[in-house]
Amino acid sequence: MQPLGYVLAALLAALCGYLIGSINGAILTVRVFKGVDIRDYGSKNAGLTNTIRCFGKGCGIVTLIIDLGKGAAAIALTLLLSNLLGWAPIEDGGGNDYRWLGFLAAAFAILGHMKPIYHKFHGGKGVLVGVSVFLVINPLTFLILMSIFGLMLWRTKYVSLSSIVATLCVIPTTFLLEIFLRGTDMGMALLYTAIVAVMAAMIVSCHHENIKRLKAGTERRIGDPKPKDSEK
Repeated sequence: MQPLGYVLAALLAALCGYLIGSINGAILTVRVFKGVDIRDYGSKNAGLTNTIRCFGKGCGIVTLIIDLGKGAAAIALTLLLSNLLGWAPIEDGGGNDYRWLGFLAAAFAILGHMKPIYHKFHGGKGVLVGVSVFLVINPLTFLILMSIFGLMLWRTKYVSLSSIVATLCVIPTTFLLEIFLRGTDMGMALLYTAIVAVMAAMIVSCHHENIKRLKAGTERRIGDPKPKDSEK
């Protein structure tokens, strides 16, 4: 693969990831079914938890489907187009690993979810997107992260804390699986882990308000009564 091909493939990954990631499930779902902006209600976050709390499980399920699907779609489209254009073949027969394109598309999908170009750069926190990308990149990682999230949520009842812990666990999980399960060489394994670390840092940074409330003991748990001022 020529150097120009690497550059073009990287640009394609960034573009596909960001544009598809900018499609926000919560904003679209609530706008279509309720005619309002989710960012004006509850915690003001355009994410699954706030959607369920303010508008019920129906809107939540649609949001879940969209946000889980778009991360996987961004990666799949990137790899498909790169392969068709010959910029980065999925397999070149020489043992070269081009999954870095998927990881790059994933990072930009998360960025798009957080700063969506279609919604005035005001989006959600990227947890669902961050988890869903591993459905394509490495399904085992997806299962591990969902298990960690579920266990933490069962024990603590904090959605935010469970999301943060699962997000941070993706870093060692990615490295260990790449080295010991996939047999990836150290250089590529470190590259993938570095990209995942950036993704994790982006997601955790969006939880700064939740972290403050967790420290203060004021963060809401699953099942806590809805605050009277949670609606607009």
